[in-house]
Formats: sequence, C-alpha cells, structure tokens
Amino acid sequence: MLGIKKQIIFNEQQIPVAVQIPFEQYQLIEEILEDYGLAQLMDEVEQDETLTFHEAKAYYQNLKKKVGK
Repeated sequence: MLGIKKQIIFNEQQIPVAVQIPFEQYQLIEEILEDYGLAQLMDEVEQDETLTFHEAKAYYQNLKKKVGK
C-alpha cells in the first residue's frame, strides 16, 4: 500500500480523535481520491447521450439565460 507514516491523537479518555500525516502523503491521498472519483463519474456517464458542438453551445447558452434571471 502507501506506507503512510501517521501519528494518532488521543483525547483525555484515550479515545483516538485525529490522525496527523505528512502533508506530501495527504496530497497523494487527495490525488488518488480525485482520480478515483473522476473514473467513477466517467463510468457513470459513459452511456449518456452526447451532443454535437452546436447542440452543446445552444444548451449552455440556454443555461446562461436561466441563471441570469
């Protein structure tokens, strides 16, 4: 796995309440989660209908008009 160097923080009752990890490892974990989420989204919309450039442009122009109201 990643071999994460962590420090567990305990409260007065010796219950773990937090974990400290090096910032570089946090960034790597965040990147992995974002990549995984993007892959999930791509799989989810793979069968969705696609629009031509002109259809997409018209769709977004219509959205802009609705948001501008």
